[in-house]
Amino acid sequence: MKKLMIVLGVALFTMASCSKDYTCKCTVTEAGVEIGSTSSTITGKKKDVTAACDANDASVGTLSTNCEIQ
Repeated sequence: MKKLMIVLGVALFTMASCSKDYTCKCTVTEAGVEIGSTSSTITGKKKDVTAACDANDASVGTLSTNCEIQ
């Protein structure tokens, strides 16, 4: 019984760190008015996916792109 509990514990821990699919939604605004948006699917750990999605944030003059995990 102890061995079973240990195996289940390790399995749960392993599954918690598996890669998952996340949607990164980028919204483009100009002078505060939304002019478009795009979505893409990124696979990985939440911390890595969030960093990759946020790397797409940009701003040039009044045009800005803001990306967030959905």
